Amino acid sequence: MKPYERSDRIRGHLLRILSETLRRHIKDPRLEAAVISGAKLTRDLRIARVYYTVPGGPTRIEEARQGFESARGFIKRTLARELGLRYMPNLEFFYDESFDYGERIDQVLKSIERENGSNTEPSEK
Repeated sequence: MKPYERSDRIRGHLLRILSETLRRHIKDPRLEAAVISGAKLTRDLRIARVYYTVPGGPTRIEEARQGFESARGFIKRTLARELGLRYMPNLEFFYDESFDYGERIDQVLKSIERENGSNTEPSEK
C-alpha cells in the first residue's frame, strides 16, 4: 500500500507552487499580506480548495478574496505548467478562520489567567 495518496502528494506540490507564485509573481496589493495556510483536493483532483489568511478585519478579508478571484486564471495557468496534470483542478479560495478561532481561545485563556491571578493569593508553606 502507498504511504500517501496521490492527492496528498499533489497537494504538497500545489501549496509550494502557489505560495511561490503569490510571493514572486502576483503584484496585486490586495494580496500583499495574504498567506496560503492550506489546501484540500478531492480524490479525483477536480477541485482544489485553497485556504488563506490575511491580517486585518473583514474589509481586508474581502479584498483578499477579490484579489484571489481576480488572479485565479493566472494562478491556474501557472499551476498547470508546473504540475503537469491531465486536468487542472478548479481553484476555490476560502478564508481560513482557524487562526481567528485560536486567537479567541488564547484571549479567553489569558482573561481567565488574569482573573485567577488577581483572585488567588500565593500560598506559603
